[in-house]
Amino acid sequence: MRLLFLAVLRPHTGNAVTAGRLRDHLEAAGHACILRDAFDFDSPSEIANLIMEENLEAALALHLYRGGRLLQGHGIPFGIIFGGTDLNEDANHREKNEVMGKVLEEARFAVAFTESMKDIAQLQWPHAVGKIFVQSQGVSTIPNDTFNWNTFLECSEIDQSADNLYVFLLICGLRKVKDPLYLVDVFSEWHQEVPSVYMVIVGPEVDPTFTREVKDRVRRAPGVRLIREMCQEDLHAVLKSCFALVNSSISEGMSAAILEAMDLEVPVLARNIPGNAAVVEHGVTGLLFANPQEFIQLAKRLVSDPALEKEIVANGREYVKRHHSWQVERDTYQRLIRKLETS
Repeated sequence: MRLLFLAVLRPHTGNAVTAGRLRDHLEAAGHACILRDAFDFDSPSEIANLIMEENLEAALALHLYRGGRLLQGHGIPFGIIFGGTDLNEDANHREKNEVMGKVLEEARFAVAFTESMKDIAQLQWPHAVGKIFVQSQGVSTIPNDTFNWNTFLECSEIDQSADNLYVFLLICGLRKVKDPLYLVDVFSEWHQEVPSVYMVIVGPEVDPTFTREVKDRVRRAPGVRLIREMCQEDLHAVLKSCFALVNSSISEGMSAAILEAMDLEVPVLARNIPGNAAVVEHGVTGLLFANPQEFIQLAKRLVSDPALEKEIVANGREYVKRHHSWQVERDTYQRLIRKLETS
């Protein structure tokens, strides 16, 4: 089957990684999968032309609003995958909510990453009950074995001579919903007390205006570094070598970086929002903080308590193995796509 897959494909972001992984799942089942960025299309008519040109038989969209609305009315069956923005932001806008409800009427199936996302969707659009399935994201990490951590530290202007260096890594696209500046001030104050702690923010420059604000703030914040986006293999190598992963997002569907950190046996400190709390059990698989001050308290505790770090890492790795299997994810999507074949 020839299949169109629409997603938001900002390079090296969670959505792009997820979309690439799901395309591999579908192609492994023998489908021809045409992956395109939803932002490259301004109207459904452009999608109609693409369907004709590529002789497409079905479609899948990652993001109900941004992708799904472009798939309506073309006469080909399609499924959708909820993004965090769909349920946490777009659903609160009346016009977008109505559009998403109509997309769900036409969709053959919908996928939510968590039970809580499914509950929110069913509350918003009761007519979709029965067609929403839960499939958590699968995890596959591929750190570059030849990556040089010391060179990375040198390029990041991090003092390698400090005893017991602690690098806290925040992976995110530079946009407001990811809130990369949330912890900058308190972390900088901590660094001035304890020079061996650093926070490194790494990710693509998604919002140019906001990126300028981030660069300006980081430039004036001792102990905080901003690194340009990296390829996935190098990013996994950095993640594997750092002390802990940090997530300070205002909104998340399901953070791929958190799951990858757990898979690589790196402790996680995440902002206590529904998307993060769905995968991080406080004190068990990671640590959840409600404000910047609590983050510092928990980070200091993690630094001073190796037994806690060891326990969280072991629990996180086991959680990922049990609940975020790459093979189970593959089986689920290959099964769901068959619903489009038989439509």
